[in-house]
Amino acid sequence: MKMTFRWYGESDPVKLEYIRQIPGMYGIVSAIYDVPVGEVWPLDKLQALRDRIEGAGLKFEVVESIPTHEDIKLGKPTRDRLIANFQQNIRHCAAVGVKVICYNFMPVFDWTRTEMAKVLPDGSTTLAFDADAVARIDPEKGISLPGWDASYKPEQLKALLAEYQSVGEEQLWANLEYFLKAIIPVAEEVGIKMAMHPDDPPRPIFGLPRIVKNHDDLKRLVSIVDSESNGLTLCSGSLGADLCNNIPSLVREFGGQGRIHFGHLRNVKVEEDGTFYESTHRSCDGSLDMAEIVKAYHDIGFEGYVRPDHGRMIWGETGKPGYGLYDRALGAVYLNGLWEATSKLARTAEPGPAR
Repeated sequence: MKMTFRWYGESDPVKLEYIRQIPGMYGIVSAIYDVPVGEVWPLDKLQALRDRIEGAGLKFEVVESIPTHEDIKLGKPTRDRLIANFQQNIRHCAAVGVKVICYNFMPVFDWTRTEMAKVLPDGSTTLAFDADAVARIDPEKGISLPGWDASYKPEQLKALLAEYQSVGEEQLWANLEYFLKAIIPVAEEVGIKMAMHPDDPPRPIFGLPRIVKNHDDLKRLVSIVDSESNGLTLCSGSLGADLCNNIPSLVREFGGQGRIHFGHLRNVKVEEDGTFYESTHRSCDGSLDMAEIVKAYHDIGFEGYVRPDHGRMIWGETGKPGYGLYDRALGAVYLNGLWEATSKLARTAEPGPAR
């Protein structure tokens, strides 16, 4: 298991030099953030990003993420040019040593939260999703969500939502199949493993279809193109927001098939109505058994990449919600500790030589 940490480039208040000091940290997960969605990432920008990361003593082997343009998801005539650009981005990533690319196929909103700084009893703040608050939103009257307010102008968002009214789940599946059959052969050719991120949260919202939300969806996804390059980012926090999803079982099944290329390891505290907030990584603080999840990865001999995903904002830290240094660092050390303990317990459980 290779521990990684997401970094948003030089504008990120979390410095690479601080990330390097986290015990057991292997590498950085990043992307090119100043190129419009759907366009080609210049090779020199990727080379500069790699050199900056490697200069800090860390590896750059995972990209998160290459955004999938809405025209591809909608299946519009413009998609072929955009898919060709996506293919070129895969080639450019491979050229700088990237081995895994995380991406998603969520219409419009690739994650949804109603609070960016929910105050927890200990005074820390965290990302949260209030199911009732989302249910009360009328898309016809506009959608205002923290973190997305500046992503679309009101008229742009309304027009985009209108386009999706004719796209149900099966049509979205068809558009995904068209996309995968175009990009996976390129990934195979250059040695890249594509890792689809599940829907966050794993349920339809605002009338938009969601198709990567549970076991059956994951099974259908990997069967579209039967290739190791067509794999998953198994996000415990996203899938775990639906308590019907058994995360250790998913890890054992799809990881055992060699189809999990990237793991996001975080905990969530989930209520019966689907409301949740992002807790500490400890099992006892959320709804997920993180020790059992890590054990599942260990049991399948997982040698891929993971990251602690999000964290609370603690100790007065300010910055990008969910992406501070301190709590993600605590999470990384906790997860590495679980892995070490699992490894040592597994060795002591092995039968000794016959006498």
